[in-house]
Amino acid sequence: MVVLCAANNWDDVRLADRPLAEELVHHAPVLYVDPPLSHLGPRHNPRVRPALERPRLREVQPGLVRLTPVVPPRPFRRSVLPLTRRVVRHRIRQAVAELGGEVRAVVSTMLLVDVFDLAPEASHLYWMQDDVATGALHWGMDGATLLRGERRVAAAADAILAASPLAAQRWRSAGHTVHDLPNGCDVSRFLAPAPGKSRIEVDLPGPVAGFVGHLNERTDLDLLAAVLDEGMSLLLVGPVSSDLDGARLSRILAHPRARAVGPQPFEDLPLWMESVDVGLVPYRTDDFNRYSFPLKTLEYLAAGLPVVSTGLPANDWLGSPDIVEADTPEPFARAARKAVISCADPRLVERRRTFAATHTWARRAETLAGILDLRT
Repeated sequence: MVVLCAANNWDDVRLADRPLAEELVHHAPVLYVDPPLSHLGPRHNPRVRPALERPRLREVQPGLVRLTPVVPPRPFRRSVLPLTRRVVRHRIRQAVAELGGEVRAVVSTMLLVDVFDLAPEASHLYWMQDDVATGALHWGMDGATLLRGERRVAAAADAILAASPLAAQRWRSAGHTVHDLPNGCDVSRFLAPAPGKSRIEVDLPGPVAGFVGHLNERTDLDLLAAVLDEGMSLLLVGPVSSDLDGARLSRILAHPRARAVGPQPFEDLPLWMESVDVGLVPYRTDDFNRYSFPLKTLEYLAAGLPVVSTGLPANDWLGSPDIVEADTPEPFARAARKAVISCADPRLVERRRTFAATHTWARRAETLAGILDLRT
């Protein structure tokens, strides 16, 4: 089996870990380990409440088993961290013994809990999804502690899986073996609506620019305001973080051509995108975002939409002609308006979807299976 120590809880917003695990199971059995969770976790994030239900080792699909290590409150506080480590390590060891499989590989995003030595004969890979140095500020954690943990994990790993071009460049320059494993998408979900689902009517005048994802401190609200000033409508789909400038966002949402619909089930995203003419990636131009590989970019393309994004190395790596970059408000808004002209061209819609189909999660799982030499 492959033990995947994930950065994201299975029940939380669907990010990279879950879809990769769902596809990797076609190559080998997978044990998906949630990040450590305390009973107080749902107070801050109600989406993870189901994770506390028993049993905490359960099969979610054939060959894919999920483990939720339940730990004391404030699990990464200095005084609590030793107990957190013991609990997580014990639960993983216990789960592997109960499942009775041979651990072929351990893929870990955990920086503060050592897990590689639990399977000393297995392949050990550190999966770097975000820049730790700048991410600590976003996560409310101590950056120095995380960096020490990252150095320790990287030193113990046989190789590093890099989710972005900057991450790959950084670790290669430090002499590590690095494999590119950027985010992917599920094109099939965007080709046809889910059974029993009907088109969602959005009461906004066209053209409509859409943003699908977390609205948080990473989002440049000035770019969204400029899109409205350009005469376009704005549809926002996803959760809103409390660390965002609430007054600024309220002014944007007070506009008659703006609408925020909050978090939506992942399977409904294609239905919301049917009402969108151009997909937006309005990130601030800082180091944390430059290390990112936005899921939404490929999902927009899978839906047949053109994309307007701030400048990101991930865009250069993808190299799609349907991703246009602009970093400041007026050029960003003009690019969005211009992109609308080609949004419904059947040839371009097909080109975007064909491009996205070369970057599916199934392809990413094949890449990882090749790295691990999985022949099951």
